[in-house]
Amino acid sequence: MSIFHLAFNVSDLDGARAFYGGLLGCAEGRSTDTWVDFDFFGHQISLHLGEPFDHRPTGRVGDHMVPMPHFGVLLPMTDWRALADRLEAAATEFLIEPVLRFAGQPGEQATMFLLDPFGNPLEFKGMQDPAGAFTT
Repeated sequence: MSIFHLAFNVSDLDGARAFYGGLLGCAEGRSTDTWVDFDFFGHQISLHLGEPFDHRPTGRVGDHMVPMPHFGVLLPMTDWRALADRLEAAATEFLIEPVLRFAGQPGEQATMFLLDPFGNPLEFKGMQDPAGAFTT
């Protein structure tokens, strides 16, 4: 199994710890005074102090215009639902509220989009069969 690595900027490491570690439940890894690593659902993200990336809603997926660029993770549906419930209970402001798209089609998925506290767009997908992510 390969582990994905993504490094990006945030403007406050304590705020990153509260969001990624606290709200999302990601385990913290190594850190210095300028960056911190997290286990992002089995993948490594490295958050460095700096200017978060620009994004615009230019990606059309089904009926939604999604922010580009963005990143996220594909979860088993039960894990996605638990995360959606936790985010909703925390009064998270969504760019795209939790929704099922492509119902009954190959690639049926639940999705939700939100911004981290620094403006970085995140997508969380849920699928009954994660192998369906590559179905055409």
